[in-house]
Amino acid sequence: MKKLAQIITRIIDFFYPPFRKVMSEQLFRYAACGGGNLVLDWILYFLIYNFVIGHEIVNLSFVISRWSLEQAITPHIATLCIVFPITLLTGFWLNKYVTFRESSLRGSRQLVRYILIVAVNLLINYLGLKLCVEVWGWYPTPSKIAITLLTVCISFFGQKYYSFRK
Repeated sequence: MKKLAQIITRIIDFFYPPFRKVMSEQLFRYAACGGGNLVLDWILYFLIYNFVIGHEIVNLSFVISRWSLEQAITPHIATLCIVFPITLLTGFWLNKYVTFRESSLRGSRQLVRYILIVAVNLLINYLGLKLCVEVWGWYPTPSKIAITLLTVCISFFGQKYYSFRK
């Protein structure tokens, strides 16, 4: 895995020189890794929403002891629940091994802190999708994109100064 991280880092660093005067190498790596993970998130969201969930309400049944619980989830929230764990893991891996390699914190502590920052972003995503789609009537995919742009800023500072601090 570290070999893959080195390859990704070399590819990203190859494109860095024109941006040297505008941003730090770390910020450029974060933007490249985050941008790649973001595009993965949008593509997965689009594909799963349109071709797996199929714009349908997802009905879940839970059996807890003797109780049966029926729960319905809107398609845009069900899609978020499917895509989230995938991009959580790819994002952590990219941040740990490509962007914030200098952190002296243990990997388990980094992961817990990373998950906390991501949980805040997930809450913003959830509430933002509810607001944009169900209250304002926006389409789900553009809503997801707009919300993600907000959470990118929150995420960078949280990851830099909390999850992967030196």
